Amino acid sequence: MPTARMRRVNEAIREILGDAIATELKDPRIGFVTVTEVDTSPDLRSARVYVSVLGSPEERERSLAGLRSSHGVLQGKIASAMRMKRTPTLTFEYDESAERGDRISRLLRDE
Repeated sequence: MPTARMRRVNEAIREILGDAIATELKDPRIGFVTVTEVDTSPDLRSARVYVSVLGSPEERERSLAGLRSSHGVLQGKIASAMRMKRTPTLTFEYDESAERGDRISRLLRDE
């Protein structure tokens, strides 16, 4: 369970990334992406960014590739928006929770 400070850091990074992805990235590979959660390591060296991507599995992979190639720009946004000793290295992962929830809902409806 993260501390209150880590929860605040995670939430601030999530907001910064969500805004930057929606308004500032011009990569055509990046589709409709929502940052669902950020999990920053306690030493602030790395952050796992969970994203939800609207579209097919191919569009999802293209969006993730675009995000991975834009990680330097996004880290710069975090560095300029937050006063931290070090800016975490970002890794992007697809968040399957919405898909899993939808599948469970369908299963429950069909019973």
